[in-house]
Amino acid sequence: MDHSENGRVPNAPENGISEQDFQYNKADDKTDKKEEENVESIEKIFESKEVPPWKNQLTFRAFAVSFVLGILFTFIVMKLNLTTGIIPSLNVSAGLLGFFFVKTWTKFLEKSGLLKQPFTRQENTVIQTCVVATSGIAFSGGFGSYLFGMSDVIAKQSTEANDGQNIKNPSLTWMIGFLFVVSFLGLFSVVPLRKIMIIDFKLTYPSGTATAHLINSFHTPQGAKLAKKQVRTLGKFFSFSFLWGFFQWFFTAGDGCGFVNFPTLGLKAYENRFYFDFSATYVGVGMICPYLINVSLLVGAILSWGIMWPLIGDRKGDWYSAEYSSSSLHGLQGYRVFIAIAMILGDGLYNFFKVLGHTIFGLYHQVRDKNSRSVLPVGGHSSPTDSLSYDDQRRTQLFLKDQIPIWVAVVGYVSIAIISAATLPHIFPPLKWYYIVVIYIFAPTLAFCNAYGCGLTDWSLASTYGKLAIFVIGAWAGASHGGVLAGLAACGVMMNIVSTASDLTQDFKTGYMTLASPRSMFVSQIIGTAMGCVISPCVFWLFYKAFHDLGVPGSQYSAPYALVYRNMAILGVEGFGSLPKNCITLCYVFFIVAVVINGIRDIVGKKWAKFIPLPMAMAIPFYLGAYFTIDMCIGSLILFIWEKIDKAKADAFGPAVASGLICGDGIWTLPSSILALAGVNPPICMKFLSRKSNAKVDAFLT
Repeated sequence: MDHSENGRVPNAPENGISEQDFQYNKADDKTDKKEEENVESIEKIFESKEVPPWKNQLTFRAFAVSFVLGILFTFIVMKLNLTTGIIPSLNVSAGLLGFFFVKTWTKFLEKSGLLKQPFTRQENTVIQTCVVATSGIAFSGGFGSYLFGMSDVIAKQSTEANDGQNIKNPSLTWMIGFLFVVSFLGLFSVVPLRKIMIIDFKLTYPSGTATAHLINSFHTPQGAKLAKKQVRTLGKFFSFSFLWGFFQWFFTAGDGCGFVNFPTLGLKAYENRFYFDFSATYVGVGMICPYLINVSLLVGAILSWGIMWPLIGDRKGDWYSAEYSSSSLHGLQGYRVFIAIAMILGDGLYNFFKVLGHTIFGLYHQVRDKNSRSVLPVGGHSSPTDSLSYDDQRRTQLFLKDQIPIWVAVVGYVSIAIISAATLPHIFPPLKWYYIVVIYIFAPTLAFCNAYGCGLTDWSLASTYGKLAIFVIGAWAGASHGGVLAGLAACGVMMNIVSTASDLTQDFKTGYMTLASPRSMFVSQIIGTAMGCVISPCVFWLFYKAFHDLGVPGSQYSAPYALVYRNMAILGVEGFGSLPKNCITLCYVFFIVAVVINGIRDIVGKKWAKFIPLPMAMAIPFYLGAYFTIDMCIGSLILFIWEKIDKAKADAFGPAVASGLICGDGIWTLPSSILALAGVNPPICMKFLSRKSNAKVDAFLT
């Protein structure tokens, strides 16, 4: 689905980095080769196993397991949202843990003689779809970006547009209501096009294909044995990561305390945010993300915090007033935030037009292809299968068997559009009903473009469409009519539509390859989305109430992209007049640099592109610092050495180790939040001082 492998860093949403912005999945490049090498038919292996009717694929145990895993992964995604915004794909973890839990459940029932329905790969696909749909709302819901960017906590960090009409503080009721009226439109918008995408155009959807290969392998005898070992490995590193998070908690009794503030590379490097912060989460993320992303992050960190910010800092009093603190947007912070925005927009717009070009070019040739129909087939008619392999014939037959009537999609889309156009202006008064109607008129086309482009490139550009909505609707509303709040709300509407559209189409591809019914996929996505609309706001609310410095720069959960998105809205409404001296010039330079680097990467081809950094990844540490990039590079280094020692084992167990590290540290945030709410504080503050500062403290104490 959305989210990294995208596994979601192929589908993951992004807080600046979309499941789609990071969709460089190792599995993606290998998918076609695997299919060519796999001489034996996959469906002949499963020929003796009956495919259950679509209603039997939707079991109580599947949704019970999905609910538990959905909560687990929502905590993980929420923590990543509120720290650095880099969200890897969790599809492999969802498929693996879903397989393990239900397999354990069915074995227990089998021994007790109560098993009525065996565990199938179709049910496994339903679980994976539901879990990723649930946790995906934590990304597309904007809790670390546009939605939290509406709050007064973030507004106070800007001197512009921080009046009442441009502020909307979080509340559990309106957040749940907002998500329910905007999160389902994307699902209905692409349902009529599922046959075109999967059967007629045969789009690749590398992440969906890779997930299908994984689930198919789990349900062979050999795959089941390997899955057990992988789950055992995941469990070991989950336990280690959870206990390591618990141990670190004891040393965080005050600001700047604990292992997360350990000056591992020296105090001077620490001042410039170069240090290893002992985060198991980001070591795990580094093991999942491709090497190129991690190296790009490090290059960006060195360029910004190692070179640019110290040089610009020396211009204090000239380029910007010495009166401003380092966190003021009129001071050094302004350069950090807006140059990062310029690179993100340059990269996003380049890839938007690139994928749009692929889409138009691909569609033109698909429609013109002699072997295609002259009219695009949207109904339930079967395509000729004479030239198809046995696998494709079997999959096409079952994929076309359970149709979702087009009238269901049309009625669903129109009904929800009417409801949301009527209710959203009450939640966000500056977002007028006619803004929403215009968005919904264009949304199906944009959802189709995103889903089609994702099928070709595995890139979901949900965040880019959201940023375009910020500028268009924000400028339309105007500064004096709450344009900032209107732009952020419009971003949420657009992101939810195009993100869920590409996610559902990815799942249709997975279902096609595992013989799961399109109806069961659609129902699973609907149920998972509904669960996410409740679970994600509740998890965010827990963070919001437990950590009183949420969103404050330099805090544990600084929500960096909330400020980035708010400042994009301010730029769209008020222009560039408030930027510090020479900041706009540097923004232009880095916007162009991002476009040029992307162009060079495409010109030189895959062989050399793997040595050229990604501008989107380079931009992230410009604002945040280098600490998490060091964690991720250590994760890459561990995987690199492991692959040199035993590549087969690293390939088999690397994702399980990484998932264990991410899950354990992520789920520790639940008990730590509960402790904070209960007023239980850590007993020790571990802080690091220079020799001179330490001497002053000793002198004061004695």
